[in-house]
Amino acid sequence: MVKSTKTERHIISILTKNQPGVLSRIAGLFSRRGYNIDGLTVCATENENYSRMTVTVNATDWTANQIVEQLKKQIDVVKVLDLNSGDVALRELLLIKVNAGAKERSELCDLCAIFKAKALDTTPSTMMFELTGNTSKIDAFIGVLVPYGIIEMARTGGAALERGKNEN
Repeated sequence: MVKSTKTERHIISILTKNQPGVLSRIAGLFSRRGYNIDGLTVCATENENYSRMTVTVNATDWTANQIVEQLKKQIDVVKVLDLNSGDVALRELLLIKVNAGAKERSELCDLCAIFKAKALDTTPSTMMFELTGNTSKIDAFIGVLVPYGIIEMARTGGAALERGKNEN
């Protein structure tokens, strides 16, 4: 089998037992193998005995497959899916603060309407916005705000679920 050298974003969903130390062990697996985590979200599930981790990595298909196979061997891991192969609902959250004098506010409010962002805070010289959406929407919003001067931003990793009925 020929290994592809093209890297792309892979979204890996990991259902784990909800126990202390699981996140540390999963993150340790990535660091020991030299894989960089680009995004990480950990949350409760509908069952209090389990947690869901959504990990975003930039990797070749071969490397992503290796990551999935290594995760499956972990004792606390119940299920692992590379969500790149299916129909997925993915959302990220962005909080972003930009320079905003009186003359820029109208333009920024128009951008908010286009992207369906919320204005969270306003001071005489800044505005802060909240936006949820897929990665490309978040990236595009950041891109249009760059000329105003981004002061600070916080971005979550993605939260993702496979669409449709879960057959397992």
